[in-house]
Amino acid sequence: MTSLPRFTAFSTAALLLGATSAFAQECPIKVGVLHSLSGTMAISETTLKDTMLMLVEQQNADGGLLGCELEAVVVDPASDWPLFAEKARELLTVHEVDVIFGNWTSVSRKSVLPVIEELNGLLFYPVQYEGEESSKNVFYTGAAPNQQAIPAVDYFLEELGVEKFALLGTDYVYPRTTNNILAAYLTANGIAEEDIFVNYTPFGHSDWATIVADVVELGADGKQVGVISTINGDANVGFYKELAAADVSADDIPVVAFSVGEEELSGLDTSNLVGHLAAWNYFMSAETPENEAFIAAWHEFIGDESRVTNDPMEAHYIGFNMWVNAVEAAGTTDVDAVRDAMYGQEVPNLTGGTAVMLPNHHLAKPVLIGEIREDGQFDIISQTEEMPGDAWTDYLPDSAMLTSDWQELGCGMYNTETSSCVQIQSNY
Repeated sequence: MTSLPRFTAFSTAALLLGATSAFAQECPIKVGVLHSLSGTMAISETTLKDTMLMLVEQQNADGGLLGCELEAVVVDPASDWPLFAEKARELLTVHEVDVIFGNWTSVSRKSVLPVIEELNGLLFYPVQYEGEESSKNVFYTGAAPNQQAIPAVDYFLEELGVEKFALLGTDYVYPRTTNNILAAYLTANGIAEEDIFVNYTPFGHSDWATIVADVVELGADGKQVGVISTINGDANVGFYKELAAADVSADDIPVVAFSVGEEELSGLDTSNLVGHLAAWNYFMSAETPENEAFIAAWHEFIGDESRVTNDPMEAHYIGFNMWVNAVEAAGTTDVDAVRDAMYGQEVPNLTGGTAVMLPNHHLAKPVLIGEIREDGQFDIISQTEEMPGDAWTDYLPDSAMLTSDWQELGCGMYNTETSSCVQIQSNY
């Protein structure tokens, strides 16, 4: 199997500690994989399960961890949000996993969160999300709003001259909170409230004719309309088909999607989607040695060179390597020790920069805007330097004074105005 590079960020003393305490480590080290393999989210999550199996196999080929082999324990929460909590509890109490990599939707993550905190588990969450949350038991390796949503809106405003915005999302916490942030940001940037159209649809929604017609009507006065899409799962198939059926091109009404990547496009006829956009922190088309090695390893593992890579896969790659390094530095898989060793971990990302784990459990990540090509890949048309993820947005009044710092302050909701730690989060 093609070898992926391994990266470390710890001292000689930590290495010696790892060597001496490895003898007490219980083997095998179990890695929980909590991704939907059936239901509406399987279109996105099945590949993430396969990614984790690849990373575990690669680590075992490199000699395992602390003298132990890694064992992937896979469960299927079946796109059923309460079942995510049950499966997380099963992973921690029945299978006694040392770490969990999983979830896609925020509603599934919030279902799992009380279980993870109650049992002091450790979850690596690989998908962009709405922020407004900080848990000592979760490392958020996907984008916060300031690393995806806000830059995408800036691109629409500054590069495309968009004057009216359609915020279309699936009806759950991530789109609703993200769109609350974006609506506040847009009005602060001079967009009138009546020029912001917001619509939510259920998971698996398929009849898009009326909504697309409403978006087209929004531009009847000649102003440039842009769509910000937080539509998740297989509902995207129907949405893009309806755009094509309505003869809406990217020149007419550009769409920037936050949950559509290479995997979702691989099942679509993209000939009518050319020019529409996505905002992520990684695209398969990135030309770097690290990405070339990752793609080669993926194709060898999956046995199919037509299979694509995508942003959440990179997030799992980064999170997994950081976790391995932290376990080696701590000399144990103990959650509290691993958490302490995570801060400051550095791993080269796949787009030419370096991912750094911050005290707020978020990464520093670049922001990329990609334009859909006819082959289902993306031309990268904009890329920033690494931006630190922010758990609490500056654009909602209840969040603007909050900061997260688990390393020094031991607090995920530190109020900078009162210099106190808020203990209960309103969004739980």
